[in-house]
Amino acid sequence: GGIMAAVVEVAVSSDAAGPLWSCSVWDPHSGSSLLSYRGGNSAARGLVLLGGELLLAAQLGKNYISVWEVQRKDQLQQKIVCPGVVTCLAAAPNGLYLAAGIADSIYLWEVSTGDLLAILNRHYQDLTCLSFTDDSSHFLSGANDGQVLVWSLYSVLQSDHTRIPEPRHVWARHSLPITDLYCGIGGPLARAATASLDQTVKLWEISSGELLMSVLFDVRITAVTVDPSEYFMFCGGSDGCIFQVDLFARPVQREKTFQTEREGGKIFKGHRNQVTCLSVSKDGSLLLSGSHDETVRLWDMQSKQCLRTMPHKGPVTNAFLMLAPPNMFNPDSKPSLPLPPFSKHLQGLEGSEEQGGGGVTLRLGCSQQGSEETYLQRTDQLYSVMCSPTEKCLEREREQLKMRVDKLEEEVSTLRKINKELFDFSARIITKQ
Repeated sequence: GGIMAAVVEVAVSSDAAGPLWSCSVWDPHSGSSLLSYRGGNSAARGLVLLGGELLLAAQLGKNYISVWEVQRKDQLQQKIVCPGVVTCLAAAPNGLYLAAGIADSIYLWEVSTGDLLAILNRHYQDLTCLSFTDDSSHFLSGANDGQVLVWSLYSVLQSDHTRIPEPRHVWARHSLPITDLYCGIGGPLARAATASLDQTVKLWEISSGELLMSVLFDVRITAVTVDPSEYFMFCGGSDGCIFQVDLFARPVQREKTFQTEREGGKIFKGHRNQVTCLSVSKDGSLLLSGSHDETVRLWDMQSKQCLRTMPHKGPVTNAFLMLAPPNMFNPDSKPSLPLPPFSKHLQGLEGSEEQGGGGVTLRLGCSQQGSEETYLQRTDQLYSVMCSPTEKCLEREREQLKMRVDKLEEEVSTLRKINKELFDFSARIITKQ
């Protein structure tokens, strides 16, 4: 398809009541529908793309996850049956791990084997949201207990089942349930935004765990996102308004109050009920929002005008913009690896599968390991998108990016060092055998 080839970024959305399809993919620029995946309704924060090849949806109020190959919309590839209702879902960007919130626990699977690697019970109430960092090294969990936990994937995988892994950070500054969280760019150096019914949005640094900023609103906040250059934070309210917070306003205030009457020019107005999800286009020019008012809206960032309203059949549960995966519009493509059956029991506790003593397992991700983009390549890509003349990129954003790039380069050299140590270590093991 000539039309399909031209579509770079697509909008994906789902609602709580559509009788015909679970989620649909459409062109944000024309509003035309491109694909709809059949079967069931997906839960809020429960729709994810896995490894660029599979679409997964946690079924609303049910104990399974539906799986489609992105190019075969009419055929459910499989159902992953879970030990309970899945309240949120996240896929590691490298395609190797899947995390699900089930009641107050986090279930972590390895995608290539279907093994259940960990069940993490550190929250006191049901989970509401999960998100991985862009380098798949950490994941964050938010729950109704008002806590956000930062987990290092490495330490979760290292720990045996006798010791419960400790989160790297416990963020307990919110006083009411967490409604949404967003992870920025930059691996462990990234910043994360958390939204809560306590009427605040907080911005954190993942590596240090430091609270950078807290913004108080006059309504409950039900969705949050940040633009790719991390210049603005967008906060969706229970009243349907979307508030824009400038992260680099001078003077920098750790604690600030968003004064709705004074900040009239920084509000996107149109939704008639609570905002459930927010997403920004890669070039930072468009904002996509979903709401309980049964619509998804596309907004122009500069003018705050609503460019398009897409009616849905029920409260919108998910809506996001993403780069269209290469397989999506190619009906003949096949996933590089079939998805194995997913286990409901912890790996190594089933008796028969106990591994022989002292073996060293080096987990090297399948197929895409070699083609994995490095931080620097990704930063370069982002940098070129940001600086494209058509988008009239601002000088100060460029400065910000420059600072992030320096930080990323520092992180990359650390990673290279760790990588070398790992390599030496495995070489020693192999030569000993």
